[in-house]
Amino acid sequence: MPNLVVVGTQWGDEGKGKIVDILARDADVVVRFQGGSNAGHTVVTDRGTFVFHLIPSGILYRGKLCVIGNGVVVDPAALIEEMDRLEAKGVKIGKNFAISQRAHLILPYHKAIEKAAEQSKGSRRIGTTGRGIGPSYADKMARIGIRAGDLLNPPLFRAKLEENLGEINTFLERLYQVKGFHVEKVFQEYMGYAERLKGQIVETSLLLNRAIDRGQSVLFEGAQGTHLDVDFGTYPYVTSSSAAAGGAATGTGVGPTKLERVMGVAKAYTTRVGSGPFPTELTDEIGCGLQERGKEFGSTTGRPRRCGWFDGVLLRYATRVNGLSSLAVTKLDVLDGCKELKLCTGYRYGGALYKEMPADLQVLSECQPQYEVMSGWTAATTGVTTYKNLPVQAKRYLQRIEELVGCRIDMISTGSKRSETIILRSPFAPSRARSKS
Repeated sequence: MPNLVVVGTQWGDEGKGKIVDILARDADVVVRFQGGSNAGHTVVTDRGTFVFHLIPSGILYRGKLCVIGNGVVVDPAALIEEMDRLEAKGVKIGKNFAISQRAHLILPYHKAIEKAAEQSKGSRRIGTTGRGIGPSYADKMARIGIRAGDLLNPPLFRAKLEENLGEINTFLERLYQVKGFHVEKVFQEYMGYAERLKGQIVETSLLLNRAIDRGQSVLFEGAQGTHLDVDFGTYPYVTSSSAAAGGAATGTGVGPTKLERVMGVAKAYTTRVGSGPFPTELTDEIGCGLQERGKEFGSTTGRPRRCGWFDGVLLRYATRVNGLSSLAVTKLDVLDGCKELKLCTGYRYGGALYKEMPADLQVLSECQPQYEVMSGWTAATTGVTTYKNLPVQAKRYLQRIEELVGCRIDMISTGSKRSETIILRSPFAPSRARSKS
């Protein structure tokens, strides 16, 4: 079977957790390639509801190897807490779980820097989670980061920590008036994490490439979404990593020639958490209705998500920069009962009509979305498992999405449960005509 990359195509929270969970059944290895514990995937199974932050949701299946790639920044405390929570619910975590030696660590000072910096920005706040993600990636690029492999070499870890804190404590105390950190306290804390995680920290690039060479199928799991990508998102209101499909190669050490297919995940409408432009945002009762019916609150932070109509410009751009081969549309059932639906087909700004995604933040912030209106449906789609049983209007809506974004839909989610899914064509399947039965 081919290797498959799964990415979000909006601003994250598209329901990737459920899609990855379903696809993991057909994969041998599941690897997370970027982001940190600020991401959250919720998976509803017969065994209960599971919320994942760092560990790939494929861990729920026996016989699957789950990997945290080098592109992820790891908070050891958050990771161990997640491991304990999963093990308490009967999930086995042992040789089926690996962490890249090259993955950078989040240290206590990263969280302190992020919180202080965000607070100082006032109205220019980006809306970060305060979990130290950005500062950890900044240290990585500044070549002063501390990696998971350093935990296995205590003298080296301590030397790097001492060097960093000598500068960072001065920075925190003088610029932000925040108390610094003691080397010994942080060192002892992280050596405790090292004792727990040492069996999982390995050279995962070698592990993944050997699996592919043996003919095994690898599922690459992204966090956040394309429009939070540090290069291709609505900069600077983005995350600090490569959330687009290209990040799967740099975040795992698997070459791009081995990334054979890319599936994008999109909601049947649009949501966004935090600050930044959102052309189709609805601040009226319709937006509140989407938020309430879709339970649009972050699984990691609990923050309410801003809601709006489906944005075809946003998705067409995501199709292009990710090289999408297929699309999974989630939360179709949230639109049940809407008398009419709107799809954004372009942005109008300064007399010009934008059919493609502009890079200019001012255009995105001040543009007027151009809508195409379609009839809604009254019949319930929740739990529908075959395409033919969808209301005619829902089928037309999905077909129009395909036309607008230039990508076929292979999966449709009609509820939170695994079973509430329509699979038109498995993205792992050989090329052939899809079924709409």
